[in-house]
Amino acid sequence: MKQLRKNYRNSILDATDISPEEEYDYIVVGGGTAGCPLAATLSSNHSVLLLERGGRPDAYPDVLTTEKLMANLYETNDKDSPAQPFTSEDGMPNLRGRVLGGTSMINFGLYSRADDDFYAKSGIKWDMGVVKKAYEWVEESVVFGTDKLTTWETSLRDALLESNIGPDNGFTLDHVVGAKVTGSTFDETGRRHGAVELLNKANPGNLQVIVNAAVERLDFSASESSDLSAVGVTYRDSNGETHHARVRQKGEVILSAGDLGSPQLLLLSGVGPQPHLTSLNITIVHDQPFVGQYMYDPPRNGFNLVTPFTMSEFGNHAVGISRDGFTINGFSTVVPFFSPVSQLFFPDPSPPINLSVVSITTKITRPQSSGSLQLVSATNISVNPIVRFNYFTNPGDLSQCSNVIRYVAKMISTPSMEAYKFQGLGGERSFHFVGTFLAENESRSETLESMCHKTLRSLYHHYGGCTVGKVVDGDLKALGIKALRIVDASIFAISPGTNPQATLMMLGRYVGLKIKQQREALDYSGNKNNSWEISGNLNALKYK
Repeated sequence: MKQLRKNYRNSILDATDISPEEEYDYIVVGGGTAGCPLAATLSSNHSVLLLERGGRPDAYPDVLTTEKLMANLYETNDKDSPAQPFTSEDGMPNLRGRVLGGTSMINFGLYSRADDDFYAKSGIKWDMGVVKKAYEWVEESVVFGTDKLTTWETSLRDALLESNIGPDNGFTLDHVVGAKVTGSTFDETGRRHGAVELLNKANPGNLQVIVNAAVERLDFSASESSDLSAVGVTYRDSNGETHHARVRQKGEVILSAGDLGSPQLLLLSGVGPQPHLTSLNITIVHDQPFVGQYMYDPPRNGFNLVTPFTMSEFGNHAVGISRDGFTINGFSTVVPFFSPVSQLFFPDPSPPINLSVVSITTKITRPQSSGSLQLVSATNISVNPIVRFNYFTNPGDLSQCSNVIRYVAKMISTPSMEAYKFQGLGGERSFHFVGTFLAENESRSETLESMCHKTLRSLYHHYGGCTVGKVVDGDLKALGIKALRIVDASIFAISPGTNPQATLMMLGRYVGLKIKQQREALDYSGNKNNSWEISGNLNALKYK
């Protein structure tokens, strides 16, 4: 097991405990999956303020172990819970992280790097040597492999291979076509190690982490629109008191508030489509028509089986990656009596008793259907924005989903799945499904499309809203606004593949290194005009 220092806790204060009007080299808004590694990297030789709207992870013990994993996702009635629920305009229940460490503290822990298409089509100016180093920096602290699969993981991997989703790639963190065993942010004892632990790599003397700090708007300074620059943020503590923080010369405000939080904050600050801002009487700072546009949520479909034997062990290391643009994995769990979790994971009717259940979960990696985000409140950051993802509105997505379900039908007819059938009174063997039934020989397109709609759920991998080429450039700098950058899933115009958390943690580290290198170039050249367009070769960086 990796030995992790806990010094990040010494840098955390509640927003009620600090004095206002502080200045920093960098202000990072959002202590989530990307924000934590970003802040840690920048703190090596610059002062950094990391503002997180949620609380400390140790205030929510359920987020720290697999034992309480499901509770993170369905105990969301408390306004201060680490998983903030929202329902899209499509009627789909969904979640966003609200805790230091972000969604990496409430997810299922699966860790898999991005695929080659992501780097080629994301619009970001990648240096692949630095990408590799950034992944390794993350993985040496918070990622764990396994040499022993659970019963269900073994069955799932074997069923993938038997249904021609191969080859068997063994253990790898890379995105490779076929069946593989991947990493997890849960260690062998079931303990979670989310992005928050990357703050252990920070220089604690340069990092200030403030929790329960709800940033309400960005502050700008400009005499003309061409000089528009971010100079700081305004945030509110849990007592309702307002605080201000500013960046020093050559510093930046960096949004890492997530694909809902970052576009929402831009809109509240007067950066967004003029008609929408005008309708809410928000003063327009910068007319940016693409803020809140191109929102995606890769559809999750799947089937859930009651097992004829008890399964208490959790594991989701087994993954299938197809050439056709979808992924398959799953997990096992115990569904408590009348548990609200059934509303999130299992189609009605809910299981009536405590059951051991295994899940086969599919994901369309890169949906073509997209949606948008708009504000509900013109003043309150704590109110979720309106989001519509428009699932399956593009016919290609529905066709691809039908193809995925055909693969699942093949999987459940393989020898590896026989152990999950019940013995009938007449000697027949059959599956006991929770919710929608899937026939092993399913082939009719109209039936498959109906199943796509009936079993549709979110995998919480939504992205977009501040996409590269529309709202930010290839260095993730805001178009038309100086000293403002966005580093989170909102900048994605394309999904990173299997699971986004690996890529987001890498992204935070990667951009932090790039900013440091650019800052060093500015300092070396003696450039005092706050030019934000200097770029350089990141291969020149040294790594410890």
